[in-house]
Amino acid sequence: MKGLYAITPDWVETPRLLAATQAILAGGCRILQYRNKSASLALRQEQAVALRLLTRRFDALLIINDEVDLALYAEADGVHLGEDDGELAAARTRLGTAAILGASCYHNLGLARRAELAGCDYVAFGGFFASPSKPQAGRGDASILSAARAATSLPVCAIGGISVENAAPLLAAGADMLAVISALYAAADPGLAAGAFIELFGR
Repeated sequence: MKGLYAITPDWVETPRLLAATQAILAGGCRILQYRNKSASLALRQEQAVALRLLTRRFDALLIINDEVDLALYAEADGVHLGEDDGELAAARTRLGTAAILGASCYHNLGLARRAELAGCDYVAFGGFFASPSKPQAGRGDASILSAARAATSLPVCAIGGISVENAAPLLAAGADMLAVISALYAAADPGLAAGAFIELFGR
């Protein structure tokens, strides 16, 4: 896994969400995580299924944040779990070996090693910069990314207030993926913003 990793905001307006996401996918993004902490189950199911159809049109991956049940319901490609969002090994068992499983490791290499042993496909570290989505999240040094590359064989994702302007040190430190919410979904032109991130990886 490599490249721009878009994460959806907590938008309840499904048409707005789909329009912005379509632009982001058209801009070159091929990894999308559906994350909505405030919507009802019915709305999450509606949005997840709609995003599954959209990602298939663009041959993109759909990862569901935290909810194995929702991922199975929407026939998503996988799940991303935080430290307190369920056992990784149990999620792997339910999802099967073909599904993608990612884990948040914050700034903790021990969690990354545990994730690898549990059968995860990638690990995520952050935050690194001030983030409108998680203003209380801690911030860390980019060196954790290179340390993670050395400590595990898994692709490494960086998250937390990432923009085109501040991404270079994260890529230089070894990030395979850049997880982005606000710099995409709050952009005047989400597709153009996605394209700018894609350029960082080289087309």
